[in-house]
Amino acid sequence: MKKGAYISLGVSTLLMLVKFFAFFVTSSHAILSDALESIVNVTAATLALWIIHISQRPADRDHPYGHGKAEYFSSVFEGALISFAAIMIFIESIEALISGHRIEKIDLGLLLVLGAGVANAFLGVYLIRLGKKTQSVALVASGKHVLSDFYTSGAVILGLLLVRTTGLVWIDAVAALAVACVLAWTGFSLVRESIYALMDAEDSRLIESLGEHFTACRTEGIIRIHHARVIRSGNYHHIDSHVVVPEFWDVTTAHEQTNNFEKAVIERYAHSGEIHFHIDPCRRVYCHACDVKDCKIRREVFVQVIPFTFDELTSPTEPEDLQHK
Repeated sequence: MKKGAYISLGVSTLLMLVKFFAFFVTSSHAILSDALESIVNVTAATLALWIIHISQRPADRDHPYGHGKAEYFSSVFEGALISFAAIMIFIESIEALISGHRIEKIDLGLLLVLGAGVANAFLGVYLIRLGKKTQSVALVASGKHVLSDFYTSGAVILGLLLVRTTGLVWIDAVAALAVACVLAWTGFSLVRESIYALMDAEDSRLIESLGEHFTACRTEGIIRIHHARVIRSGNYHHIDSHVVVPEFWDVTTAHEQTNNFEKAVIERYAHSGEIHFHIDPCRRVYCHACDVKDCKIRREVFVQVIPFTFDELTSPTEPEDLQHK
């Protein structure tokens, strides 16, 4: 993770210098918009490096769930910086449209922006893949931002090509406005996703993935799992859920069986973490879904186990409620 952050910082700094040089030789507002975003890239890469260092600290007395949520603050800050850059670019572009400007050495500017754009494409893909591999929210956010920089560079190149072909200089300012719109949406999306994660909003894909692991690790006596919730702290996930087990299991048996089940699930899980099960007795309500052999209190014939679907895992229904129905 730190290696990726250092690479991001170094490459982003170099590309920022290249883009500002391209602006100075061309006076293109579209290139200026790209250069201003590069300042955000460098700032965000610096912040990501610091945040990753914090997020990797182990859990302590003051932070029992670890420091992983620090990565979401990095994403929020990066999204806010992108949005600020979009506003600055928008203002500069409107001013250029009103007052007019000249563009010089378009060919050199095109080559410089093209080279920077290709470098950003490779860097963005690298950071996203590394972020997913290491489960780093900060690296994924940086990768998406860098990739958006590649797209905006494409818009800048298209604008400069049109200016070169038609001689209409105002197209340069329009291209810069298009860049501002793309950046505004990227910044808003990053902030929204990070706030959702900070507030532990439900992630349906994560729950569905958890259901697949529950199914693969299911053992006899694990009758039903419901009311599943996940608290995300960076790469560390705390999973709370209710599990229904045979009512004749004593405390020791219930503990051992569910504990072994938890360990098997966590070994398969894509993130590090822990599972806390609240144990519910079956109360003879789930005989049709219980696969325990030679059960002496069975009232119904076993039909099939309850599948761990998203709706089932997130259902808050308790056995007593079903019995009442």
